[in-house]
Amino acid sequence: MQSAPQTRPDWAAIDTVLLDMDGTILDLRFDNYFWNELVPAHYAHVNGLAVEDAKARLVPVFRAKQGTLDWYSVAYWSRELALDLATLKHEAREHIAWLPEAEAFVLRLRALGKRLALVTNAHPDTLALKDRQLDFHGHFDAVYSSHPFGAPKEDIEFWARLSTVEHFDPARTLFVDDSLPVLRAARAHGVRWIYAIARPDSTRPARPMDEFPAVDALRELMP
Repeated sequence: MQSAPQTRPDWAAIDTVLLDMDGTILDLRFDNYFWNELVPAHYAHVNGLAVEDAKARLVPVFRAKQGTLDWYSVAYWSRELALDLATLKHEAREHIAWLPEAEAFVLRLRALGKRLALVTNAHPDTLALKDRQLDFHGHFDAVYSSHPFGAPKEDIEFWARLSTVEHFDPARTLFVDDSLPVLRAARAHGVRWIYAIARPDSTRPARPMDEFPAVDALRELMP
């Protein structure tokens, strides 16, 4: 477990809470399994490769798109890999799950009257699939995918565009994410209360996150 955050949130000074989806409220175990195991296995089968050879071929292909909207698009990767990834993701949907006590955290903030927005890089189709599986949309006042904004959350331009539709005061906003590039962009936009999730996948150990106050899970920030 990470040590206690360097600065505990002062909930009286926070009006708006922006939460990432995968690795913050939802267990990244599903995405790691899907992209690191299931997709390479199907790619290997279609292309007559050993699974390890398929993984070796896909790693640099995936890496080249990190930090872009294409990286998060099932439609893009379906075209690039000649696989029906939407169907494959639908068939694997039972692996989609909340991180421990994340739903309780969200419901607690609702009870306190905080404005809650889900802010994700997931493509709208992936967001819809996960919502159908867990029915979390109604827990939030607003839900945003970065794709309609034309920039991923890693890009400072995303935050400028988000602020035109979600009128939050950065000085009175808390944001939680598991991605350092995303957290840096939020900091550059002036968001005051920023926390990193150190254990986005419940089956893997916590990662060192020294640049921002870090918690293993949202429950550690519970009011």
